[in-house]
Amino acid sequence: MLDKMKWLGHDTFKIESGGKVIYTDPFQLKDGLPKADLILITHEHYDHCSPDDVKKITKNGTVIVAPGDCEGKLKGNVRKVKPGDMLTEAGVDIEAVPSYNTNKKFHPKSNNWVGYIFAVEGKRIYIAGDTDRIPEMKTFRCDIALLPVSGTYVMTAEEAAQAAEDIKPGVAVPMHYASIVGSEEDAEKFRKLYKGETHVFRKAA
Repeated sequence: MLDKMKWLGHDTFKIESGGKVIYTDPFQLKDGLPKADLILITHEHYDHCSPDDVKKITKNGTVIVAPGDCEGKLKGNVRKVKPGDMLTEAGVDIEAVPSYNTNKKFHPKSNNWVGYIFAVEGKRIYIAGDTDRIPEMKTFRCDIALLPVSGTYVMTAEEAAQAAEDIKPGVAVPMHYASIVGSEEDAEKFRKLYKGETHVFRKAA
């Protein structure tokens, strides 16, 4: 599945598989990208819920899944979710899971912001959103875990490695660095600290 994924920076991934095009948290996109069948947005901060970027990849029939406080920013076919919701959109099974800070104030649990676990060709992909290491992670089952590593607003590389130990994915992938906060050093630190399998994407051209 990793060969069907591209990291476009920050928390933005493009997944092309099974005739579907899926994006997560589109931000600072270049023109000319394939249009989306499904867009997953984790929360309403500008670098995750970016109406201009969503517009670039939206076509007739694109489904946008997002927390309720994103709805006023977005146009089109928007499905509101909160943690615990399960739905199937564009033929993809999606579970919205909690995503929040435990030791900082930027992403309160009370906001009901989310990460997602979604299934593509039988593989479960977890995108964590902007979160710290939270107790719920021990219950998540996934083949690929996309975890923030930059600190400041989210987990540090050390905390993300501990979170990966909780989740035990088939492969752990660092994200949320080299844009706004964090650097490639955070990704490499995560790769060295986590004892399981990792994959560090290079930003797609």
